[in-house]
Amino acid sequence: MDSDDLTNAQQPSTFARKLDRLFTTIRPASGGERSYAEVAAGIERLGGPKVSANYIWLLRTGARDNPSLRHIEALAEYFGVPPTYFFDDELAERVDAELDLLASLRDSGVREIALRSRGLSSDSQRLLQAMIEQARKAEGLPDDG
Repeated sequence: MDSDDLTNAQQPSTFARKLDRLFTTIRPASGGERSYAEVAAGIERLGGPKVSANYIWLLRTGARDNPSLRHIEALAEYFGVPPTYFFDDELAERVDAELDLLASLRDSGVREIALRSRGLSSDSQRLLQAMIEQARKAEGLPDDG
């Protein structure tokens, strides 16, 4: 890893990047991203503060980077993450890993494999895992652990 990579890896994620991550990962059943107006209306429905779609866009793009605590709490509640997600990088990494799993499960093939393996013995599940790892290697995909 060169010094630029190290510097970038050590920089904490910004509020905008984390909010963007929530938009791109937590999607409705229709599959598309939620609109800013949809998020603003959802926050109000949940009893949160009045917030405009434009303000949410400003936060997501980083044009505004100092939201009030009420807005942070409302966005966190709407997307189903703890408010500290936006400030605690360690917690954000754990939440992001869960979001990656949810995103993977949106893939019908992945979901089908997961559902079909439910109820199998530990030995059978390990065998399936080994088969998947072999298939990943054969297709030149990284070992995601």
